[in-house]
Amino acid sequence: MKKTDGTARQLGCGCVFLFASASTSAAAPAEDFLALSFEELLRVKVSSVAKRDQELQDAAASIYVITRDAIRNSGATTIPEALRLDPRLQVSRITGTQYAVGIRGFTTDTNNKLLVLIDGRTVYTPLYSGVFWDHQDLILDDIDRIEVISGPGSTLWGTNAVNGVINIITRDTSATTGLHTSAHGGNSERGTQARYGASLGEYGHFRFYGKYIEFDTHKRTTGASADDGAQRGQVGFRTDWNWGQDRLTVMGDIYHGTGDDRGIFSHPAVGERVLGDIEVGGNNLLARWQHTFAGGSDLRLQTYWDHFERKEAVIFQPKSDTRDFELQHTLPLGRHRFLWGGGYRHSRDEVDPGIGVYFIPASKTLEWANLFAMGELSVTDSLDATLGVRLEHNTFTGMEYLPTMRLAWKHSPDNLTWMSLSRAVRAPSRFDRHAHYGLGPNGPWFVQGGPNFVSEVANVAELGHRGEWHETFSYSFTTYYHDWDRLRSATAPPVEYVNQIEGDVYGFEFWTNLQIVPRWQLSAGGARQYRDLRLKPGSQDPVGVNNDTLWNDPDYYGQIRSTFKITDKQVLQVSARYMGELINQLVPSYTSIDVHYAYQLHPTLRLSATAENIADRVHHEYGKDKSVAVNFGRAAWLRLIWEP
Repeated sequence: MKKTDGTARQLGCGCVFLFASASTSAAAPAEDFLALSFEELLRVKVSSVAKRDQELQDAAASIYVITRDAIRNSGATTIPEALRLDPRLQVSRITGTQYAVGIRGFTTDTNNKLLVLIDGRTVYTPLYSGVFWDHQDLILDDIDRIEVISGPGSTLWGTNAVNGVINIITRDTSATTGLHTSAHGGNSERGTQARYGASLGEYGHFRFYGKYIEFDTHKRTTGASADDGAQRGQVGFRTDWNWGQDRLTVMGDIYHGTGDDRGIFSHPAVGERVLGDIEVGGNNLLARWQHTFAGGSDLRLQTYWDHFERKEAVIFQPKSDTRDFELQHTLPLGRHRFLWGGGYRHSRDEVDPGIGVYFIPASKTLEWANLFAMGELSVTDSLDATLGVRLEHNTFTGMEYLPTMRLAWKHSPDNLTWMSLSRAVRAPSRFDRHAHYGLGPNGPWFVQGGPNFVSEVANVAELGHRGEWHETFSYSFTTYYHDWDRLRSATAPPVEYVNQIEGDVYGFEFWTNLQIVPRWQLSAGGARQYRDLRLKPGSQDPVGVNNDTLWNDPDYYGQIRSTFKITDKQVLQVSARYMGELINQLVPSYTSIDVHYAYQLHPTLRLSATAENIADRVHHEYGKDKSVAVNFGRAAWLRLIWEP
């Protein structure tokens, strides 16, 4: 990297040395390397489908669980790399720290149809309803599981949960007592982290942590430097209290990071502009209280505050503060269950311009309010029906209604067939209404947000089956159909955003697990997608539907992963991931083969080695412009974990 930010380095490294000097608890036995058996995996509890704990086998949705064991056995060091473990997700690396993550189409660097949560906190930005992945980080060892729902979840989670929901859930502090430290380094990245946890009297536990990571600069496809090196530091804490029928969780994080200096931009129309580095920062605080009543009902209250800052001179330089409040009440009614709740969110932002990109007005307050209700009805011993609706009011389009209906037939203890009908919307963002592209703050504008831009709508039908055979083979298969209306398009120049595209996106997705022998597991999965988008009658869109803002997805992609427990102290994982051609991005198909080996040197000490892209000398995963696209080659790193 060309530059190392002292603040970020001190933030990360300082906290690690602080934790390393803390007193520790007694040594705990080493954890089993191999992931859960597939019979146990179907019994894993998930909470994202119905906002309650239920076994994966009983969840009537296309859901995949990335377990903590799977993350550890992959060698992943960042959240987006861990998400590659879901074979249905499309994860394209754009630069050293930026990614395009999506499912069921419309995967771009500004994906706005996928909702992402970390411990119940929504992490998308109201600027464009997407996620800045270089702002999101955790100690991956503290993740309990990542639940990925493919398909709409709008009734429970709201607008923007259209194509899917990613819910990252961290471990209870009672499971992370003692000291955990690790360091890794290789030819493309290096980092260190530490976490310390302990009890707080009879009813509580806590942990606090620090993490520092840095990424080296890559090369563009032209051979020039991509100037995408970066470093990032983060510290945080969590406390959990359990007494009687009450549970209280309080957590928070603060982070800061910088990238390489990108030099100076010069153009006759705008003169010279200093690009500098990309700088990210923010902090958040969340509190959640849950009470279980004697009759079995429970009440949950959650609130959080999230502060976000980003300095990116090429595009924009936003700051925002979001405050959110949510109430949820669950009532058991004999064999049935009723869930209702509501919430309110308030966001205030200020957006300084980039090079030719202006948000007008530069500052805006946005508000969302919602009420939802859902009933789970036990029709027979094997047939359940779920009916729900959400009413959500937003600043731009007023009231949106988000209904869903699901049927689940459990025709044997290990087999579930389900179907669903849903209506989901992607509400307008600041980008859709207020972004302006021009040569100065007063125009003229080449492209501008549409003052009458409304919500994009998807009516979705799904049919799925999930099952287990002979306790050694588990599988899930889902076919889906999304009927889209009012997708974002443009007018004839001067360009203004409107809603003049409609069409269909449909396909199927699957995952399978096979336990060949107790020490050897195979996992595989993938997706096949089709689309038929078209301009509405009267549209004057000069680009049409075949562009890289509507279809950055391959027709098909998939992966296979082998995990082999060599001995009780050694494990080897080999994975092959295939990504089809991105036609509109001019990105050719590629296959990435990754290898991870871990050895438990001592009950408190574990050493691992990870190598990625070993069969492909170099490839790029995103970027139509060859002068901008970034190449990724072979990379390897060693990691040492000490847990005294």
